[in-house]
Amino acid sequence: MKTRILLALGTLGLGVPLPLGAFNHDGVDGVTAVSSKVSADYVRARLPNGSFRPETYAFGKGGYWSGEIKDHTIDGLTFLDVAHVIAVPLASQNFLPAKDPAKTNLLIMVYWGTTQVPEPYSDSMAYDQFQRVDATGAPQVGKGGGIGSGNSHRGGGNEAAWSAAAIMLMMVNRQRDLIDFNNAKMIGYDAAGMIGTSEGNYYRGTALGIDRQDVVDEIEENRYFVVLMAYDFELLRREKKHKLVWETRFSINERRNAFDKALPVMAQNAAVYFGRPTNGLMRKRIYDGQVDIQPPSLIEFLPSPKN
Repeated sequence: MKTRILLALGTLGLGVPLPLGAFNHDGVDGVTAVSSKVSADYVRARLPNGSFRPETYAFGKGGYWSGEIKDHTIDGLTFLDVAHVIAVPLASQNFLPAKDPAKTNLLIMVYWGTTQVPEPYSDSMAYDQFQRVDATGAPQVGKGGGIGSGNSHRGGGNEAAWSAAAIMLMMVNRQRDLIDFNNAKMIGYDAAGMIGTSEGNYYRGTALGIDRQDVVDEIEENRYFVVLMAYDFELLRREKKHKLVWETRFSINERRNAFDKALPVMAQNAAVYFGRPTNGLMRKRIYDGQVDIQPPSLIEFLPSPKN
């Protein structure tokens, strides 16, 4: 496997990770989504104090997916820039950068970018053609349920033209569903079980359709995303075998955000699931603003005065 492996983050000017409290939500607004999966035989050991036993890792440069438009907040970032930020939440879960390949537990491949979504439904040529044909008279659905089995309910419509427009519109919808499904797999939204599944299709037109539509609306909006895929480094080094032990996918909407500001926030929200499963899709609303958490203080309550 040809990949750039990054060991010993501190030796490359990335420095000591900052505490998570150093990050704030100022300028970040939207829904952060996290999906994490873990290999059945991967279990993190714990220390006597209950914390996770440290595991060492090396970063690997997976790749960058550019968006449809120029975005200096992500286009200008390098692999090292992204790795620097992600090292902070990894450290909070006792995943520590390795300095010796012989003592490295994981190879964490890093992918980042912006999704490419389908054009607005109403902007498609198929939709425009259907609207124009339908306006001149769409065929009536007869007792048998077939198109063209009755007279036009708008008077003399061209049934062949309407049928052709309807088929084109159906093809556009199927293509849109395919793009949605591919995006869902990339950013972990397939874990919701509502995209590209029979269950999800059943939700359409039901009371649960609102939940499905919320998910669809989010993936049909450009989203910044990061994918971390952790492989067994020792097995890879010793036997050249690729064993994926855990993966975490997290994202946030591009609109109203800047990637360089949103990355530490969404990575912080995803951190608790590094090496642990979400068992579905976790979505959290992030509001623009800053919350400062101060050290706890003792408040003494005075006894009630005696009557």
